[in-house]
Parts: sequence; C-alpha cells; structure tokens
Amino acid sequence: MIRLVSGLLIAAGLVAGAVSSAAEPSKGRWINISDALVAKLGGEGAKPGYAGPTAGVAVDPATGDVFLIINDRGLYRSSDRGATWTRCDGGAVGGRCETGFGIDCSPDGNLLAVFTVYGSSAVTTDGGKTWMKSGLSHVDAVAADWTGAKALIAVRHESGGTIALSTDGGAAWKDLGKGFKGVGIFGNQTLVATKEKEVGIFRSADGGENWTKVSDLNPSGLAMRKFKNAGYWISDAGLLVTRDNGATWAVQGAPLKMVQGPYFGKDESQIVVLTKEGFQETTDAGRTWKPAAPPPPDYPADRMTTCAWDARAGVFYVSRMTRPALKFER
Repeated sequence: MIRLVSGLLIAAGLVAGAVSSAAEPSKGRWINISDALVAKLGGEGAKPGYAGPTAGVAVDPATGDVFLIINDRGLYRSSDRGATWTRCDGGAVGGRCETGFGIDCSPDGNLLAVFTVYGSSAVTTDGGKTWMKSGLSHVDAVAADWTGAKALIAVRHESGGTIALSTDGGAAWKDLGKGFKGVGIFGNQTLVATKEKEVGIFRSADGGENWTKVSDLNPSGLAMRKFKNAGYWISDAGLLVTRDNGATWAVQGAPLKMVQGPYFGKDESQIVVLTKEGFQETTDAGRTWKPAAPPPPDYPADRMTTCAWDARAGVFYVSRMTRPALKFER
C-alpha cells in the first residue's frame, strides 16, 4: 500500500518526490502542470495570492477540458491536458477554492459551477464559453441539480454553517439557516443536508423550511453528487446512495474510508474516489475497489484537496492551496 509522504515544497513550485515537469514523459507519474502558467502570470505582474499558486480543478466530462483556478487570478482552461492554458471566465471568477467541494460539474458535461472564497463565483452552461457571475460567493461547498430546475445549494464560508439556496442557476439566493455542514439537492424543493452537531442525514421537501432526519448514516463529504437518477455521498463507511431523492439511504458496496468524490465514468458502475492511500476505482458499483492512481507526494488527502478525473483519457488531476496543480496519466 502506498502511503502519503510528508514534506515541503521545493524551489520552482515542484513537489518533493516523484513529480516531474509537464515537458517530461508523463505516463505513470505525477506531473506539474501549473508552474509555467504561474511563472507567466508572475512575469506579467499578476502573481497568485498568498495561498497560491493553485486552488481548484475540474474536468468537463464531455470534452476533457481542464479548468484550473489560479489563486486570486481567475479560472483557466486547457484543452491539451494542462500543456497550455487560457483564461476563460471573462473576469467572473476570483478568489480560491478552500475545499474540494467548491466545484460541481454535470456528469453530462458543459454545466459547471465554480464557487470560491474571498472572490467571485460563477456558473457556465456552455462548457466555459460564457459565464454568469453568481449572486453568492464566499462558499465552502456547492451542489447542483443540472436538470431543468437549475437549482444549487451552498454552504457559506465561516458563517456558522449557513446554507443558501438558488433556484435560478445562481443569480439569486436565499439563506436557509445555520448549523449545517454538508448539502445536496434534488430539483428546487427537495434538499438533503448534514449538520455540524448532529449525526445523520436530514431532508427537506419544502425548500428548506422544515427538516426531518431520514438516516443515521454520516457522510464525510461536504456535498452530495448526482448521477442519472441517484444521489451519491462519500463517507467513512463507504459510498452512500439514495434512489428516491434522499428519502432513504444505504451503503453501496464494500466499506472504504473516502475523502473526496465521487467522480463518475461511463456509467453508474464506474466510480473513482480519493482516499488517504490515493485514488480508488470501482467498475462494479462499489462491490470491489482497486488502486487507480497513487497519492501525489506532499499532497494531504483531506477536504482541501480538489480532484478531477478524465475517465475517457484516464487522467487524474489535483490542486489545492499552497500547492501546484498536478496530473497523473495511467
């Protein structure tokens, strides 16, 4: 079993251990894909903020395009797996992601919500060509329902666990109360959440006016993710799944202590999650898990590490505050 290695960043933004630059052969090792962009911005007088260099990554499943947040310098897109980058947000995205749940991308592609702290947030419905600036930012986690409702629910940053709901794609928001920790959404009225001081999953069928505890299971992720007609939430016990819009929940498959995810492949049977031992993959809906990529050296597997997976190309990405962005090609 591969374990995480503790250490420090070395000069030029590379990570101690088996990490090489993007110019070197990349198969089977972690490659730094952000240093060249950060150096270019620095030369233009646009150095990342104090918690830089990178702070959030996502992949559009439809195209394989990679989206990367440069701390306080906006959102950049690459169509060649991190070799080259172009700013794509039109100035709509600022700040940084402080958790791995600040970005939610539709499993069908083209729809992406990027929510940050200490900067502006935005939503795209055309694969990043245009962006709508959100009426809410300073967010730790966001979950979207990418059906016709275009509904989103978010956990505000440093707010005592305040959650907020949008039913118009992120333009307008309504606070729903404090004391929450994680969130999920089905349409614009049915919500699920975890609480800071109570164990279990809570559900509202009236847009957050009233909440009922529906399960003693305890998600570890700050946001539930939807795929097709089911909701998926990571936990220390394994993958939690609901098929009735959050009314009932069950552990699906083998036990596994999960840190980030889930990320979906070609269907609901192919799923990847991050654990402290690296990325784990199932092709049988969680009945069995096997290592898919080792943990990057000096990358703690925790709530701050943002991950992405290009299932078609077999490429994994990571980014977090104070670290460069890396990729791993199988």
